[in-house]
Amino acid sequence: MSAPPEAVADLREPTVNRRPTILTALALTAAAALTLSACGSDDGEAGGTEAERGNKPASPSTSADPSPDRPEIELPADLKLTFEGGETGDPVKDAILADNAERMRAVDAAITGTDPEGKALAFYNTGKALQAALDWVAQFEEAGATLTGETRYYDREVTIKGEDSATLIFCADESKGFSKDKKTDEVHKTPVTENSYVLYSTRLDRNTDGVWQTSQIVSTRGAAQCRPWIP
Repeated sequence: MSAPPEAVADLREPTVNRRPTILTALALTAAAALTLSACGSDDGEAGGTEAERGNKPASPSTSADPSPDRPEIELPADLKLTFEGGETGDPVKDAILADNAERMRAVDAAITGTDPEGKALAFYNTGKALQAALDWVAQFEEAGATLTGETRYYDREVTIKGEDSATLIFCADESKGFSKDKKTDEVHKTPVTENSYVLYSTRLDRNTDGVWQTSQIVSTRGAAQCRPWIP
């Protein structure tokens, strides 16, 4: 079933408490039909280093654990994610930013089918954030939809809370990203509004392998601090 173009999903990843496996989550029935809109960027050239652009993963040198056990994440050619401000000069903050970028890429990889088993999703998420991501992927699966276009992540600010915990606040510009029907390849384009811009507030915890996993995530669509204009 594809999602009707008139219905809009206002929140990316609701926070809940259950933790099913990825296969169980993909079998869930969505509560309502959705047009799973927006994942894009603005008209300007995105900032950040070359390693942060397109669908390339962050450089292993900026990750807390450059182990070969880290899952490789690939995205479809028609989906581009850009992460600005990945190099702060602080190795801990840079590792947090790198693992957060991989986390966002992992969610889209699960949605688009390049990581159907959700290995990267479980690697970079834990607790409530993992459940939120699983539920979000399940909604796309139920709607018969995938993602296309561009997303730009910017104004990424890390606050260290302890040796193994931190918060990260960042914005997403989804004005050039859209959902696409898996069967027909029809792209459900939506107009650019204040809701094309999303504020994310997240908590990350470093696990015993040195990976900064996202454990909590809250999104606020239309947040004034992320919009390029104030209506």
